[in-house]
Amino acid sequence: MPPTFAQLGAPDFIVSALAQRGISQPFAIQAATVADALDGRDVCGRAPTGSGKTLAFGIPLVAGVGNAEPHKPRALVLAPTRELADQIKTELRTFAGKRRVGVAYGGVGYGAQIGSLRRGVDILVACPGRLEDLISQGEANLSAVDKVVIDEADRMADMGFIPAVRRLLDQTATWRQTMLFSATLDGDVATLTRDYQRDPVRHEVGDETPDIRAADHMFWNVAKTDRTEICAEAVDAAGSTVVFCRTRHGCDRVAKQLNGRGIRAAALHGGRSQPQRTRALAEFAAGEVQALVATDVAARGIHVEGVGAVVHYDIAADHKTYLHRSGRTARAGQGGVVVSLVQPEQVKELRSMQRKMGLEQPITDADIAAIRQPSRRQTRHRTLERPAAKRAAADHPEAKRPAAKHRSRHRRSNNNRSRSKGRQRSSQR
Repeated sequence: MPPTFAQLGAPDFIVSALAQRGISQPFAIQAATVADALDGRDVCGRAPTGSGKTLAFGIPLVAGVGNAEPHKPRALVLAPTRELADQIKTELRTFAGKRRVGVAYGGVGYGAQIGSLRRGVDILVACPGRLEDLISQGEANLSAVDKVVIDEADRMADMGFIPAVRRLLDQTATWRQTMLFSATLDGDVATLTRDYQRDPVRHEVGDETPDIRAADHMFWNVAKTDRTEICAEAVDAAGSTVVFCRTRHGCDRVAKQLNGRGIRAAALHGGRSQPQRTRALAEFAAGEVQALVATDVAARGIHVEGVGAVVHYDIAADHKTYLHRSGRTARAGQGGVVVSLVQPEQVKELRSMQRKMGLEQPITDADIAAIRQPSRRQTRHRTLERPAAKRAAADHPEAKRPAAKHRSRHRRSNNNRSRSKGRQRSSQR
């Protein structure tokens, strides 16, 4: 039987705060790393996205952080995307007690972030670019930071942030505790470990890539003109769905078309303002939006529980992108469906990706009934019963959440009419 958070050494106020959210048993990465991190050791953790890393590093940070002076945070969490930084901040605040947690990322005004730094922030969660801007303005100084977390280090590398991460680490206290978490520990990540950690204890949990076996993968041969209708039916069958498009324009167009078919959809991409991105993600997490239509930026920042399906509206550029996208569903022991809408000229490209991932599923005609299986309906209901008042972006899925309203009869009628029209067109072809 795994240890409790109290047995791992977490302070009583943290244990109590987690218990109020229904969280009592640590996940594997938490059980492996919390005690070492509380002892002050450098930690190098390999764990897939969605495995509970925020609590794994958050508990030691909150338990051990000192009180900050204005402009001088005492602990720093570096994250690759705005969405992830905001979610980490929100999660930490649920059990931080009197510790002050601030956030810094681009796409929004500087005022609130500068104001919190001037008042004093014990734990600062930041994206590298905005943090360097604040330092250059004299609003942030990292010399007092003696606890650092680099989260999603492999994605930092993929997005070209490693030089900025190095510059920031060089400004922190010489004697600091450094915790690094990543889905892979090779390449640039291994170099960070070598250059910035002291005798780190290494813990590896789960597969090195997202566990694609946890989801059902379907590859459907769909004509380009039929993709939106098939996508709408897939979302209607699966419930909460992330739909991936290759371009910003494509996201906006598909979101508009889905809404026209009675599917509540919101677009998420780099062309939208940060308030728009934050609102779209919050509405999706709360179950108010059924389909989040996103570019690949979402694959690097979304941490939402209970996503019933992922739809590759535009097939992924490569197998790594496919893995990151598909990892939005079938997390934390839940089921999920991954659907790729494949056009005839893309078959060769797709087969190459399948071989690299060990996926042998055939390319078939669209089969909405395959999504409507009892086990998947249960996943769908868990997703749609999440109210807006409860944040669904936390790493840990054990928080208790009350029920929310189901979709209206009007939307179901719209969906039924869309399916009827689709069947009529199919019979005419």
